Amino acid sequence: MSTRAWRNPTPPCRRELIGFAAAGLLAYAVDLALFTYLRGPAGLDPLTAKSLSFLAACTVAYAGNALGPYRTARAPGLRPYAVFFAVNLAGAAVQLLCLALSHYGLGLTSQRADTVSGAVVGMALATVLRFWGTRTWVFRAEGRVGSWTG
Repeated sequence: MSTRAWRNPTPPCRRELIGFAAAGLLAYAVDLALFTYLRGPAGLDPLTAKSLSFLAACTVAYAGNALGPYRTARAPGLRPYAVFFAVNLAGAAVQLLCLALSHYGLGLTSQRADTVSGAVVGMALATVLRFWGTRTWVFRAEGRVGSWTG
């Protein structure tokens, strides 16, 4: 069997990756700014503030992807947004798992270690999961079968 037989014929293009990254960066900025405001001047508790900022960021990321790199693969209705939200929750769980593993499992308890494990390693792994999930389950392009992972 040739290697071509098992590979996906349509790997992600540069424009798709850049559009996904741009939507993600905008969503991150919204998440950070809204969390900071809700936690500070608005006086909300951290979990409520983070929940609201996460919801707003997911909405911004969905809109950015739906109007940007995946505008031709958008399905009607609320189902794509619900799936997108679930994929983003899974990404958040990956980040928390990396943090928990480092902090509690490996005993790396400094603020620097927490930042590296949650915001660097966890974010990188979560971004790969989010891209794959967004491309595979949320915005399926016509003629593209499966995901970019083959």
